[in-house]
Amino acid sequence: MAEMLALTVRSAAFVMGALIPLKYAGGGDNLSPPLAWSPVPTGTQSVAILCDDPDAPAGDWVHWVLFNLPPDTVQLDAGVSVKPALPNGATQGLNDYSNHGYDGPWPPPGKPHRYFFKVYALDAKLNLPATVRKRELLKALQGHILAQGQLCGTFQC
Repeated sequence: MAEMLALTVRSAAFVMGALIPLKYAGGGDNLSPPLAWSPVPTGTQSVAILCDDPDAPAGDWVHWVLFNLPPDTVQLDAGVSVKPALPNGATQGLNDYSNHGYDGPWPPPGKPHRYFFKVYALDAKLNLPATVRKRELLKALQGHILAQGQLCGTFQC
């Protein structure tokens, strides 16, 4: 099996390990942050994105499930629509608020939480419904990941 390639994931809103601005948080404007990533490898058929908080009191809390982005997509502007089907053919599954699209950080008061924006370049387009959740998406990704990368931001209430 070939070695998995790394994608560099970045945002114009925050850098790795830095505070995510309130504009992109649940108690702010709740907009998805702008994201960009390095070009995907040849053979990529689609791109998927997950955002989760491993520091949530109940364990991993999922904020965004997005898949079937066209392979030539290398960035998302802030404020992606929360509709299940996007104009570019991508689909948004359900986050742990049972909503489609992005729901930003808004942890309970206390220590900062980490939010991981994970980008996957896949060798297939996924045949999944808009009701898919992280667990089902991760299962569908198995054996199809050509490259991946992540960006971590923090937030504290």
